[in-house]
Amino acid sequence: MAENTFPVYSANEILNFYRTEVLTDQEAKHFTKSDLAPIPKAVQTLYMRVLHLLYRFRPECHSMVPVLENIQYPAYHEGATAIISVYVRMLQFLPMCLVYDFSLNDLLAPKKQRTLSVLSGIMNFLLFRKHRMEGMLEKQAKYRADVDRLQAYTKRNLEAEKKIETLMVTPPEHQAEADELAAAMSELQAATMHECQEVNAKNDSIAELKTSIAEKTQKLAQLKMDVSGLKEDISKLKSQIVESPEELKTQKEKMRENVKKIKNSIEETDERVVELQNLVQRLTQAETEMQQMHTLLQDLESSMNNTKQRQEEYLELNAQYEKKQKELKNLCVEEGQLKRALVMRLDKKSKQNIRRQKKREMKEQHVQDVLGQCNQIQQKREEMAERIQEISSETQQLKAKIQSLRDVCSKETESAQALYDTLSNSMDELHRRIETHIVDLKCDLTKMSANV
Repeated sequence: MAENTFPVYSANEILNFYRTEVLTDQEAKHFTKSDLAPIPKAVQTLYMRVLHLLYRFRPECHSMVPVLENIQYPAYHEGATAIISVYVRMLQFLPMCLVYDFSLNDLLAPKKQRTLSVLSGIMNFLLFRKHRMEGMLEKQAKYRADVDRLQAYTKRNLEAEKKIETLMVTPPEHQAEADELAAAMSELQAATMHECQEVNAKNDSIAELKTSIAEKTQKLAQLKMDVSGLKEDISKLKSQIVESPEELKTQKEKMRENVKKIKNSIEETDERVVELQNLVQRLTQAETEMQQMHTLLQDLESSMNNTKQRQEEYLELNAQYEKKQKELKNLCVEEGQLKRALVMRLDKKSKQNIRRQKKREMKEQHVQDVLGQCNQIQQKREEMAERIQEISSETQQLKAKIQSLRDVCSKETESAQALYDTLSNSMDELHRRIETHIVDLKCDLTKMSANV
């Protein structure tokens, strides 16, 4: 006990704890600090109350002799059975409190420091048990709240599905407007296609006109260059050659005619240029109109693409919603299986309790029969001296059976502890799944609400 892994409490703390948590009304009033001196009877009753609190093993059951054992002269065993029963059950219980060296001397002749350390170990275990029970109650409350949330979320999902169905189906009141809009859209598309063809034809004619204008401007430039060259040549020739006046007159007339022709051609080209400029202005106006129509068409295409994207997103959301519904159904099935397993275990426990009650009733009836036979046994005390040797052999057999019963009880406690650990782990995993699923559902609902 020198290497305790738990704190050893003072006598006042132990007294207050066992008065409030373990002992009943009258026992708590009569339990004082002098009982921890210690008094063996008080320590034994305290251990019995601890066993009754933990295992529901009543204190009067410790003094009962086993019914199924064929024991001769059970009156001699009644005094020792209570102490042996408390000792055996404390040996099974105290390793959970990290006390491994409990002996029979701690019940028959307990010491103060030794009993304080054992009681502090039991107190530490009871405090830990209380803390874990509070945690389990919190988890149960959280689990119930999560189940309520799941039900609320399923209801909201059903309402959202109904709203989506109502939104997807166009009502008969707006069906005529939807048909008119579809017809207007088809007419708009046909008109835009026709206008695009006209615009392409006009663009081709404009390109041809621009090429012809460029060619004529080049020709005009060449003619101007030729005229300037001819004028220079004429000025040179005038300076060099002195011709007859008749030839000069004829040449001047020819030159005048050529000038008139050139002026006429220039005027015609100017008029043609004005006409072409008017055509270019009209073409620019048509181009601006076509650009506006093109921007309108682009807006229509973007709106159509947006509607397609929204439809695709809606389909994806529907697929995700179906997946979430399948996961919800699987979780509900798992929850139902766990509930069924819990109900089966509770039924088994109730059946075991009924069997135990029946066995206890049989034991009480047997005890009453044995008490009736005790009067006859007292008359046969003279014959008991001859059978002492047989009783000693039977006691050895009893010890062997007690040892086997201890092994069986230890195995059963280990299996029960393993079952409890697996149950707690499964409940923790279920809580985690439900929390992650609720977070995913919240995200999906927010996305759905935003899209709607």
